[in-house]
Amino acid sequence: MAAAESLMQSAQSETTRRHMVDSQLRTNGITTAWIVKAMGELPRENFLPAGKEAFAYLDRSVPLGNGRMLNPPLATAEMLQAADVAEDDNVLLIGAGTGYMAALLSGRVRQLVAVESDAELAAAARANVAGLDLVEGELNLGTKKGAPYSLIIIDGAIEQLPAIIEEQLAGRGRIVTGLADGPVRRLAIGTKYGGQVALRPFADIEVAALPGFEHAREFVF
Repeated sequence: MAAAESLMQSAQSETTRRHMVDSQLRTNGITTAWIVKAMGELPRENFLPAGKEAFAYLDRSVPLGNGRMLNPPLATAEMLQAADVAEDDNVLLIGAGTGYMAALLSGRVRQLVAVESDAELAAAARANVAGLDLVEGELNLGTKKGAPYSLIIIDGAIEQLPAIIEEQLAGRGRIVTGLADGPVRRLAIGTKYGGQVALRPFADIEVAALPGFEHAREFVF
């Protein structure tokens, strides 16, 4: 009975993933073949806390615990498509969470280093992604391990891009991130020229905020 129930749940999950791909990704311009294939095969429910599996394929962020969220499927796909991921990329992923983005990238790039500040999420990411090179530390510091990177993905919305992370990006390297401007959320991309990165927004979309990237607040007397 347990085996039959497991097979039924697996089939239902596969059907729901296909629907997510067709109704959320393809209809919003996600055409990169490997992204469509990977997101259609990787079970998102495996990256969610117990009891949250039913929300895996909804077009909204899902709580992971400790104030962190798994971004909506479309936000993940948009970031990966804009990043133009190549096999020879040396990638830094900031905000590993439970490892969903890392799992999509794993085995598709030359090197992948992930950073996660939350110990519980880091443990989950290691369990979910075999051989993941994960650094536990503050997200807004990135990591110099493996730098300079040809691609940096910040898997969440930030208010400002720290200079220390810009320094970890190679010349002509790309960076993809979410941007938080008050309640407005956008995705943005930038390329490093002359030691500087100018982020250009390319999509207004729900993307969960990451801690540690806030602007310094001014005191009003």
